[in-house]
Amino acid sequence: MARVKIELPETFAFSTELDVRITDINYGNHMGNDAVLSIIHEARLRFLKSRGFSEMDFGGCGSIMLDSVIVYKSQAFHGDRLKIEMAATDFNRLGCDIVYRISNIETGKDVAHAKTGIAAFDYEKQRIVPLPAAFRAAME
Repeated sequence: MARVKIELPETFAFSTELDVRITDINYGNHMGNDAVLSIIHEARLRFLKSRGFSEMDFGGCGSIMLDSVIVYKSQAFHGDRLKIEMAATDFNRLGCDIVYRISNIETGKDVAHAKTGIAAFDYEKQRIVPLPAAFRAAME
């Protein structure tokens, strides 16, 4: 079976920490796959905020998610402290990818690698627009 591979950079531009909440736990008594998407969403908001942006303000427009990929590496459990490292990569005229490495702070094990593709989006006109130069400069 072919597996998805996410290329991670040697260094990350930003990191944050989050605890695995009880609401992140599924019937297998570990963090559910849906919780990983929520965790990277929160981490992405923090990354954008650290650069003076938000999902609705990329420097003159909003953003929209084009795709997401998660590769699970190990389990995480309630109370685990996770480190989420992020970098913006693969810039093009309309957007970029954000890649994530989620690791367990106590054990050092990678929990997941992820990638989200985002594009600049004009919500008033309901269309993808060119990525603002200020956003690209701040994120590279």
